[in-house]
Amino acid sequence: MANLFSPLKIKNVELKNRIVVSPMCEYSSVDGFANDWHLVHLGSRAVGGAGLIIAEATAVSPEGRISPDDLGIWKDEHIPFLKRITTFIEQQGSLSGIQLAHAGRKASMASEWKGSKLVTPENGGWQAVGPSAVAYKSGYCNPVELSIAGIKQIIQNFQDAAKRAMEAGFKVIEIHAAHGYLINEFLSPASNFRTDEYGGSFENRICFLLEIIESVRKVWTEEKPLFLRISATEWSDKGWNEGDSIKLAEIVKTKGIDLIDCSTGGNIPDIKIQLKPMYQLSFAENIKRATGIMTGAVGLITTPQEANSIIEEGKADLVFMAREFLRNPYFPLTAANELGVDVSWPVQYERAKKKR
Repeated sequence: MANLFSPLKIKNVELKNRIVVSPMCEYSSVDGFANDWHLVHLGSRAVGGAGLIIAEATAVSPEGRISPDDLGIWKDEHIPFLKRITTFIEQQGSLSGIQLAHAGRKASMASEWKGSKLVTPENGGWQAVGPSAVAYKSGYCNPVELSIAGIKQIIQNFQDAAKRAMEAGFKVIEIHAAHGYLINEFLSPASNFRTDEYGGSFENRICFLLEIIESVRKVWTEEKPLFLRISATEWSDKGWNEGDSIKLAEIVKTKGIDLIDCSTGGNIPDIKIQLKPMYQLSFAENIKRATGIMTGAVGLITTPQEANSIIEEGKADLVFMAREFLRNPYFPLTAANELGVDVSWPVQYERAKKKR
């Protein structure tokens, strides 16, 4: 029976366990460049024993950043430092992943600790774009509706970013189609009011995503794992729902997606969600059971027992953890001790493996 520390082979890679460091924005870049903060942040989670470490939402273009401080992969000059990070992660026996993203209408905002307010062009911001010229909410940029040419350019941006990710040594790519960012905006009837081939019906609204997947797969070849993060529901009758997610999963598993990372929300403002431990788990479980595709569970998973039960009970194939990794970069090592599993520690830390 599989458990949290069972290996998992996906395409040409094998994760040593089912624990994934979920992408977490660090808002610590200048002009998109990774730096020592990213090396230490991501590298310490590899030292801590995670099977897969996914770098934060990484912008495929300057305009695709959430904030001016976002990580980027829109130019070749970004590659060398990212390569340094992936090399270190692999030296610790972990796998490196990257989440490719475009913020859409939620772009050009200040980082959280800088006020989370709109950054105007005269202050270093830029014009946001979206499927439709409708702002996320008051205080956000009024986006320009993307033209067909603009849509095609962003699809090309994703392909170019995937090629750079390969050159930088990443072993997994995750396409970010959740949390109210550009791809999610196209998917949802709550933000996509287009009347052309990219709007209206479910089939039209998913076209942008399908074309991105196809474009990425041209350079990120079939033997390499490709994940997709979605908001499995928007918690509103006006938006995307679990049934839509199941339909989408059935389609994308034939288009080259290997795993659905099941988050929720982010596209409709002021939604009240009843937060509790593992509150999003049912979506990973239901999508997996309905379609057979591999899924990842994420959302207020904080204890070894919770994470282990998800795998043992077959509710998901991977456990994505975010804030718990901010609290404890060595969660996998401490979890193994709690669960009575013997795992390898870095040789530099072996003397602390057993308390004396």
